[in-house]
Parts: sequence; structure tokens; C-alpha cells
Amino acid sequence: MCLIVLALDRHPDYRLIFAANRDEFHDRPTAPADFWDEYPHLLAGKDLKAGGSWMGITKSGRFAAITNFRDLTSIKDQAPSRGEIVTAFLLGDETPEAFLRALRIKGRQYNGFNLIVGDADSFWYYSNVNDLPTCLAPGIYGLSNHLIDTTWPKIRRAKTSFEGILREESASLVENLFTLLSNRTVAPDDQLPDTGVGTDWERLLSPIFITSPTYGTRSSTVVTIDRWGEARFIERTWTIDGELEKEAAFTFILSAQS
Repeated sequence: MCLIVLALDRHPDYRLIFAANRDEFHDRPTAPADFWDEYPHLLAGKDLKAGGSWMGITKSGRFAAITNFRDLTSIKDQAPSRGEIVTAFLLGDETPEAFLRALRIKGRQYNGFNLIVGDADSFWYYSNVNDLPTCLAPGIYGLSNHLIDTTWPKIRRAKTSFEGILREESASLVENLFTLLSNRTVAPDDQLPDTGVGTDWERLLSPIFITSPTYGTRSSTVVTIDRWGEARFIERTWTIDGELEKEAAFTFILSAQS
């Protein structure tokens, strides 16, 4: 993922509300979200180049999502795929805290990342850039390609919209979240971060929804877990021109035995 907003225990009907865009080069092969044949309890998209995923959920409620930390001065050419971190958590049985404690030992092997992992009991955030595992308290969070709640223009815009959506009727929640994720407003140049990619790329990457001939928003995902244990997962995939390609939707009841 490259933009995430999530609310933990901040809505009367939902324990988790998650909305995110995955931005990627258009030529990177990808399988859309579905239950995996080899792991039928795992619902996630799949990176067909490296085999991992960028986010997913299991039928027992294990949840993980990752973003890259954008810093071209620290790229490791032979680093393992960060997507394997997501699937390692989803397919494991460690608590989020224990998983991150083990991940810290080898975290520097990877290029920079931000990771959110959770289960029925807690949600945690970790970046191998600052190496500070953090249990997330109930609240509203925004994450892109820097540390959590960094005040990039797209994060400020997304969180402001998100907070407004949470005050509205639940019946319109999903569509309102996809509207948030479709915002293509470009940030003014004087508000752009400097992550080493140059002004043209900083400008291109500044909207919530990114379009370009080579790189852009490939999919948008909304996940909710309500107070009664029902999980909903909706993914919309986009063409190279930023037009809707297809939608996949899944609903299931979380089970501790899955």
C-alpha cells in the first residue's frame, strides 16, 4: 500500500475501518484479492513477481498491511521482498507484539517499510527505519511512505476526509471511503516532501489517487470489522488510465478456529 487511513475503536458499529490505495508500477504482475488456493483461510492480493502481498486478512481476523518507506539514499539492491513480511504474519500464530519482536532482529535486511499488524486483541505499528514497535491505541491514523501520521499533504487531506466520514451514516460508509481514495488533488509545490525522487515525481506522487503512464494507483481496498465479528473486504482495481476495471467483495464471520 502507499496510502492508508484506519480507525481503531472509533465508530459505534466497527472495531476496525481501513481504507487504502496500492500504488505500483503498471508492469509489475499482480493477482487481485481472493482467498489463496494453497491457504484457503487467507484473503489477500498477490505480488506475482516476488510472491508476497501488500495487505490481507484471515478468517480468524489476523490482519497486516505494509507500505514502503521512500528514501532513495538507502536502497539495498539485494534486499528480500517486503511482501513476505505480510504473508509471514498472516500465516503465523504469534501475537503482533511477538511477531514484531522477532522481526526487529532481521528488519534491517529489508528496504525501508512501515507495517501494521493486528489480531482479535491488538493492533501494532512498526517501521524498520526508527525500530520502535508501537501498540496502537484507539484512534485514527494515516500512513503513506514515511512514518505513521507524518503530515504530508495527502495524509492531512485523507485524515480530514476520513474523520468527516466517520461522523456520517454507516449505510454510506463504504462508498464514502472509496470517494476519499479517489481524490486526485495534487499538492502545491511548496508543500511537497523531499524524499530524493525529484520535484516532478514528488508532484506526481502527492495525490491520494495517482495516475501516470508508468506508475499509479493499481487498487483501492476497504476493510471493516464490525462489533459482531463480521468482516467485509472490498477491492476495486483500476486501469492504467485510472478507470474502474473490476470490483471484488467478500464478507465472512471471523472464527478463532480458522
